[in-house]
Amino acid sequence: MQPQISVITLGIQDLRRSKAFYGDGFGWRPVFENDEIAFYQMNGFVLGTWLQAAMETDSQRPGLLRPGAFTLAHNVPSQAEVQPLLDRLADAGGTILRRGDAPPHGGFRGYVADPDDHLWEIAWNPAWAIDGQGLVTFGL
Repeated sequence: MQPQISVITLGIQDLRRSKAFYGDGFGWRPVFENDEIAFYQMNGFVLGTWLQAAMETDSQRPGLLRPGAFTLAHNVPSQAEVQPLLDRLADAGGTILRRGDAPPHGGFRGYVADPDDHLWEIAWNPAWAIDGQGLVTFGL
């Protein structure tokens, strides 16, 4: 079977607040939105932000925990872009958890939480290529 992820959907509490973080922070614009959900076209998949109550109803799983034990990552082409993006995301409603610094394994990274406490790693890794469409290729 082909390895792929089609959609990642995050449960949120406030759509307007979430759209401010992803729009003003990352500069992403929804390709579809209504009163419950916003979808963002990514490089090969779709990111959704959906009101948690609606997600619970749709999945028939009330009481979803938020956030889960995972981190999403956004890689940037240079080390110099990490901290300014973290700062912009904080200005757009996020919370910086770790300012940009160099981990023991190399590169440069920092962490920010979106308004619903979903973790984002903002990273530069010199061994990971990013093409013109934003597709990241794992490299060592």
